[in-house]
Amino acid sequence: MTRYSRQTSLPEIGEDGQEKLHKARVLIVGAGGLGSPAALYLAGAGVGTIGLVDDDTVGISNLQRQILYTENEVGQPKVHCAAQRLQALNGDVKVHAYPFRLNQENARRLVAEYDIIVDGCDNFSTRYLISDSCSSLNKPYVYGAIQGFEGQVSVFCYGERPKTYRDLFPDETATLQMPAPDNSVVGVTPAIVGSVEASETMKLICGYGEVLAGKLWTVDLRTMQSFVLSL
Repeated sequence: MTRYSRQTSLPEIGEDGQEKLHKARVLIVGAGGLGSPAALYLAGAGVGTIGLVDDDTVGISNLQRQILYTENEVGQPKVHCAAQRLQALNGDVKVHAYPFRLNQENARRLVAEYDIIVDGCDNFSTRYLISDSCSSLNKPYVYGAIQGFEGQVSVFCYGERPKTYRDLFPDETATLQMPAPDNSVVGVTPAIVGSVEASETMKLICGYGEVLAGKLWTVDLRTMQSFVLSL
């Protein structure tokens, strides 16, 4: 327990919470800007099983914000590089690498194998797919999104009156027809938003604090204005 002493000394976690973290299974969809800090902090906290879904390879432009990777790994599959990095950080954690894209054929099967699904993706269609799969299987979905200096986080499919991604974007057809978002972003934006996603995941596992269920947290790093909106 020496490894985790700084967090088990907190009454909100303690040894019971650490045991819950050890038994937890978390699937991270997308091993990029958001998935990198989320995966690192969840592995560091001792989440026992982490799954990583991503069909991409490491690119030189990723290194500005995707802190799981190094220059020597450019061109290699992200999930395999990420798995090695997480195992090097914490050998007690089991990491499952899925080097493919989440789709209609595999989503429900993968989601069923995990307790919590964390959003590290960058497109609307995958988020609808995650939300629908989590809703049908009653699994919490920790949603996060970023652009430029701004980000947002929510927890869907959880609580007494569970909201879904469709409550945030109810018109799927119109949403999918929107132009692709500008992919400009400063590196610290996903670092902060991904860390908030990791924090919400730990709250769900250990049962402390107020989870962002039915709420949307937003931040603008240019002004440091932050809001929690009710959905």
